[in-house]
Amino acid sequence: MCGIVGYIGNQQAAPIILDGLAKLEYRGYDSAGVAVYDGEKIQAQKATGRLKVLENLTRGGETLPGTAGIGHTRWATHGAPSDVNAHPHLNTAGTIAVVHNGIIENYIPLKKKMMDKGYVFQSETDTEVLAHLLDYYYKGNPLEAVTKVLHRVEGSYALGIVFADHPDELFAARKDSPLIVGKNDSGCFIASDVPAILKYTRTVYYMENQEVAVLGKDDLKFYSVDEEELTKESVRIDWDADAAEKGGYEHFMLKEMYEQPKTIADTISPRIHENDIVIDELNMSDDELKAVKKIHIVACGSAYHTGVTAKYVLENLVRIPVEVDVASEFRYRDPILEEGSMVIVISQSGETADTLAALRESKARGFKVLGIVNVVGSSIAREADACLYTWAGPEIAVATTKAYSAQLVALYMLAMKMAKVRGTIDDNRFGKLLADLRCLPDQIELLLGQKGKIQHFANRYLGARDIFFIGRGIDYAISLEGSLKLKEISYIHSEAYAAGELKHGTISLIEDGTLVVALSTQPSLYQKTISNVVEVKARGAFVMAVTNEENKAMEKASDYVIYIPETDPCFANSLAIIPLQLFAYYVAVGRGCDVDKPRNLAKSVTVE
Repeated sequence: MCGIVGYIGNQQAAPIILDGLAKLEYRGYDSAGVAVYDGEKIQAQKATGRLKVLENLTRGGETLPGTAGIGHTRWATHGAPSDVNAHPHLNTAGTIAVVHNGIIENYIPLKKKMMDKGYVFQSETDTEVLAHLLDYYYKGNPLEAVTKVLHRVEGSYALGIVFADHPDELFAARKDSPLIVGKNDSGCFIASDVPAILKYTRTVYYMENQEVAVLGKDDLKFYSVDEEELTKESVRIDWDADAAEKGGYEHFMLKEMYEQPKTIADTISPRIHENDIVIDELNMSDDELKAVKKIHIVACGSAYHTGVTAKYVLENLVRIPVEVDVASEFRYRDPILEEGSMVIVISQSGETADTLAALRESKARGFKVLGIVNVVGSSIAREADACLYTWAGPEIAVATTKAYSAQLVALYMLAMKMAKVRGTIDDNRFGKLLADLRCLPDQIELLLGQKGKIQHFANRYLGARDIFFIGRGIDYAISLEGSLKLKEISYIHSEAYAAGELKHGTISLIEDGTLVVALSTQPSLYQKTISNVVEVKARGAFVMAVTNEENKAMEKASDYVIYIPETDPCFANSLAIIPLQLFAYYVAVGRGCDVDKPRNLAKSVTVE
């Protein structure tokens, strides 16, 4: 949520900042702003709406000359989207500018104290409190002012700060909201995420909680909140720079759907050795894997849906109980973690606030935590006891596709590894699972080849008001993700239901012509799901079924069928989700929606 970019160096700052903010548009925002020191004072320009508005106002940054500055894309929390509430925020004299991601939880008492001291507030934001606090504590030493402010505020923050009195320095600070620092021969950068500065440098430093960075044109130092200088190691980013570009596709989402075969291959290939699965990152011996008595999976959104699938797969293969929690519920329900439990947290960004809080809660109770993340060096990757990376590369579209698929196969491999070690599957079953796992990339390629057929069908439902997804077992987990994809990018009301629950109230919502998407990939449940299809058709529904090639009975029961290739039932989600992703995409495109940047949504949810 929100985006920060800052630069200090030998080049003009505003064009670099605007370019970096454009790379962070996927994070979600409703206004944008830039502040640059022009040699005499700090000049700021802010605008509501898309970044293009700000670019036009500043002529691509030309009207804001200077070699040190900060920029921000804001997703409104405190105060409606407006030019006044947009960042950067300045002190009254206009000598200090600050941008902020996160939430200052105690801003109300702080604001009252500052108002009592005569400070006048222009905006409704919590961030403006920071600008006035910095002014209050600044006595000529900016580092001292920054650290004093950090000792006063409660909540989360990633900050970029410019002081007019110190034009050769740019300041940054971080707590529970991601921020990286980069460096090249021309200067230094700050950013919320790697894509913003990948064009300029591959050398980055990941800031830890309650650290302050002081950036100069050719100097870079890190400090604790007690002003103790720290030593940090840089990390080289090996992403292909083109991975963060559309590459000729109309949308990032479509590009990323087509990258799924490679993403899956990249995630599984390094972990398959001599027909065995080797996950060195687990940092767990076979004896430790055997000692696990229960698994808790904690995640949000689509990552939660991969966890629901993993519950079925793990319980089927490993034969131990698995609980799956929405992270925001887990952290507040005082969960019971029994001895022998292992906690798995899943997050594409590795910065999801609720998931990160669940990790910390679990570790505080003395339990081992495995993180499954996509971003190297992210908070979850650093704080988890072990980290299983999904090698999906940068995912720009807000609606996840390839990261979701990579999380699935990572969980499949974990289940297979544990099952083999614990002896709950024999070598023959393991070998068949491994063979099917290796086939997934090619099978997904085949399904992506059906895009024309799916687009044609999707065009029939551009005006739909309600669409329902149903399934049993793993098919229910697939339904959850298929429904989410549709609603988040097309804005059509959509719900997913366990098919067996239809007669317990849900079936009353079925009207003549209502589209019901029926998932039926589990052979043991074919007949049960067909019965549910017959029920909804009897009430006027039009049924699109996604099922296996062998399930010809579904063709007779439903109106439209998409077949997926043969695979082990445990892996069905990886194939069945592809036509649902394509269906959601083409419905959204047909309705004229902004597929990559759906309204009100953010790619990385770093605040509650």
